Amino acid sequence: MIPSTVNRLALLSAFALLACAPAFAADDLGAPTKPEAAYESPFKPEAHVTDGSVTIGGRKIDYQAIAGTLVVHPKGWDDVPKSKDAGKEGVDEDHNPTAEASMFYAAYFAKGAPSTGRPITFLYNGGPGSSSVWLHMGAFGPRRVVTLDDTHTPAAPYQLVNNDQSLLDATDLVFIDAPGTGFSRIAGKDKERAFYGIDQDAHAFAEFITRFISKYGRWNSPKFLFGESYGTPRSAALANLLQSEYDLDLNGVILLSQILNFDLSVDGPETNPGIDLPYEVALPTYAATALYHRKLPNPGATSVQDLVREVEQFAMGDYALALGRGASLDPKRFEQIAEKLHAYTGLPVAYIKKANLRIDGGEFEKTLEGDTDETTGRLDTRFSGPTLDPLSKEAEYDPQSAAISSAYVSTFNDYVRRVLHYGEGVAYKPEVGEIGEKWDFQHAPPGSSQKLPQAANLMPDLAAAMKTNPDLKILLNGGYYDLATPFYEGIYEMQHLQIPPNLQANIEYKQYQSGHMVYAHQASLKELHDAVAGFIEKTSTHSQ
Repeated sequence: MIPSTVNRLALLSAFALLACAPAFAADDLGAPTKPEAAYESPFKPEAHVTDGSVTIGGRKIDYQAIAGTLVVHPKGWDDVPKSKDAGKEGVDEDHNPTAEASMFYAAYFAKGAPSTGRPITFLYNGGPGSSSVWLHMGAFGPRRVVTLDDTHTPAAPYQLVNNDQSLLDATDLVFIDAPGTGFSRIAGKDKERAFYGIDQDAHAFAEFITRFISKYGRWNSPKFLFGESYGTPRSAALANLLQSEYDLDLNGVILLSQILNFDLSVDGPETNPGIDLPYEVALPTYAATALYHRKLPNPGATSVQDLVREVEQFAMGDYALALGRGASLDPKRFEQIAEKLHAYTGLPVAYIKKANLRIDGGEFEKTLEGDTDETTGRLDTRFSGPTLDPLSKEAEYDPQSAAISSAYVSTFNDYVRRVLHYGEGVAYKPEVGEIGEKWDFQHAPPGSSQKLPQAANLMPDLAAAMKTNPDLKILLNGGYYDLATPFYEGIYEMQHLQIPPNLQANIEYKQYQSGHMVYAHQASLKELHDAVAGFIEKTSTHSQ
């Protein structure tokens, strides 16, 4: 999920970290033994093991669940600090950083399957500042929380059921909580600067993944990344980093609700005048939403699939040309485009004209159902809720987030302690807003020796990963009703990657009649499971 903070790109999700006596000995994954005088970490790796089973497609799968932590450090950290005073000023005597993170994970390994040939998938939500509770409890963990389809889910007690769409039939699963979220913790001087940023975060996840596969002997398993929302730029950076600096090729990257180029965000594009693409790539979602809420003036019998394809052509054709003309646009043409936008969005012509043909996401959410004082959802525009301030310009909250967050967070807090026996006495942080406020959005793309002073764009990273590993496969998933990261934005980004034309064949596309959290719609969850499971199966087989 994505709250309305820091570029309004902060994905809501859930986490978990330190507690419980370890069932495995806390090892150092082969790190050299530290001298007595060396700086001692306040964190220790932990792992607590339980057993369970899940039924998927009528087939019972027994699994081992491991809830635990691994300790990672920022780039430049030395395994063996040389001074007993190391860490007191945030660096050792060689000026290496001593900040560290204890990253929580919940792993599920199918029993009876050889680990070498068995795929393993690392999953995470985004934010930045979100834990992985959403993918864990809503999509692919062995248990799933039940929520209502497009309205507010009543308060507890909530229903936790066997997840017959868990991905354990296709892959082992590792749900990872980013540093500082959920049960994960960070420590040391300048700890936020060490972990809160595009490049810092990618390094932490790369360290986690390589330590995890070392600990559990999975170096020769087919490996996949699954990132949602901010997890998609994380995946782009991480895929390239793992391949270029760790010599670890991935089999596939699965992207859900993608944004790689932040200049394309429809949240606040008016602060970036001259860049009209956000309005264009969001228009198909506006149209799908208007159709869903019966706001189109002449809907006919069109399906959402047919409608969005038609609107895509208009958005990148006549609409793009009109916006590109700016103040030189002919007045008659201005009127024609306003009428066409009315036909595709249901918004009043006068409102469209007053907005100069450019309506951002927050304005659309507030205005579409303004005649009923209802605000349309951002994460999932199928949802609506009472408008907080009828006189406001933009939506002031997200109805879907308000409708389902309690169900996800409450069930996870119960599940992790009662079933996984982890987290007793430790505060759980499903999302941490201040992370986004401190986040370093500047990024050093491949080939650059320094971070660039521009809006974050991770398209070069994914392109580099695909070029250095030409067998790498990509599956892009998006919901028609997602206004946080509109589905067509992701398609546009993929079609503009700087890769040879033949590598475009490595990218698959799948859209769903759902929103940002595609899996919150039960029919779409099944479609998502089948698409991802099929992708993993054929990509793993091809690689062997």
